[in-house]
Amino acid sequence: MLLHPTYFPNIAHFVALIKSKEVVFEVCDNYQKQTYRNRSDIYSANGKLSLSVPVSYTQKLRQKTKDVLISSVDNWQSKHLKSFDSAYRMSPFYEFYIDDLMPIFKTEFKYLLDLNLKCFELLTKALELEISTRLSEDFTISDNSSDDFRNLVNTKKNNAFQFNKYTQVFTEKHGYITNLSILDLLFNEGPNAINYLESQTL
Repeated sequence: MLLHPTYFPNIAHFVALIKSKEVVFEVCDNYQKQTYRNRSDIYSANGKLSLSVPVSYTQKLRQKTKDVLISSVDNWQSKHLKSFDSAYRMSPFYEFYIDDLMPIFKTEFKYLLDLNLKCFELLTKALELEISTRLSEDFTISDNSSDDFRNLVNTKKNNAFQFNKYTQVFTEKHGYITNLSILDLLFNEGPNAINYLESQTL
């Protein structure tokens, strides 16, 4: 299947790939701002919170996704880790998984692609999924193939998915929020996350 590498992918991405044995990551496309390429949505005490990885990118200089650099001006890793801790430290499985994810916050990444591939690696390991991956070698326009899920990178599609509800930390304050980062499911459902993903459809 064909998929964009994203920062702590949302649940829809994992619903798409849960039955796949191989993922081809699209890296030859032109980078676009305001997508999940560098963004992840979590459930904070104040509701949905979007965390963005700062990148060095200008619209004038078209760049391939694989060439986009992470900006070093913002201490984003420390801020994101604090946000995850604040949002999920009261969840049932936060302490069980957070140490396995620490390389994301302790490693200095030069390229956004390297960061996103590391996220995928650590998440599939936490979920105990065996999925082989490779990078695209050129860009092809979508032919509406049943294996092409590159459209999931678009943030405008986020609310189109109405997945089954599960218990979230702040449900009583703000209600259920669908299709957040896979971390929301992992921290709240733990090992049951796999069963949940397998029971959902796009």
